[in-house]
Amino acid sequence: MRVKIKICGITRYDDARIAANLGTDAVGFIFYHRSPRALAPAAAHEIIRQLPPFISKVGVFVNETVEHIVAVARAAGLDTIQLHGNESPHYCEQVPYPVIKAFSIDAQTDISLLNGYDTSGFLLDTWDEQRRGGTGKTFDWTIAEKAMRKFGRIILAGGLGPINLKDALDSVLPYGVDVNSGVELKPGIKNPRKMRDAINIVKDWRPLP
Repeated sequence: MRVKIKICGITRYDDARIAANLGTDAVGFIFYHRSPRALAPAAAHEIIRQLPPFISKVGVFVNETVEHIVAVARAAGLDTIQLHGNESPHYCEQVPYPVIKAFSIDAQTDISLLNGYDTSGFLLDTWDEQRRGGTGKTFDWTIAEKAMRKFGRIILAGGLGPINLKDALDSVLPYGVDVNSGVELKPGIKNPRKMRDAINIVKDWRPLP
């Protein structure tokens, strides 16, 4: 199965359109007020309604109520929910959409913390004291590789871009990758050339024999 790629932190239709035309599998919209890439549901809807079919529309949330997530998802037109907070397994089960549970990883992380979560996938991102994702920093990929072997459905994130995507794919063999700051001109504004290069690297990649 080909590795999937999501371009996250979309704030403009032009960036979403280019990503779609290049063949991304998903686009991500951040509904976390402390993020420099935060977007209002109405603004996300205006982008999403113009996208072609067969592209997943993912909403990123941090420690919100289920009711709030459902309201935003309906208003914006989301089909998948990505949770970047301290959401419990029980909480994830209450969300009436496919859920990707994100975990912030540092050198001391024990991947057994994924146990008990019955979600559509797991996203592993770099731990940061101040930010929930979008750090532009990588973490020790051997942790992700172990998680992939144990749990499968691992989406790798954290400082990924054209410069290191092939190494990341070779190291982890993930289900998917989530690319954000590594294809930006500045927070929320994507670089078309870097998006093209990142998507092509992922689409052309094959596991080492």
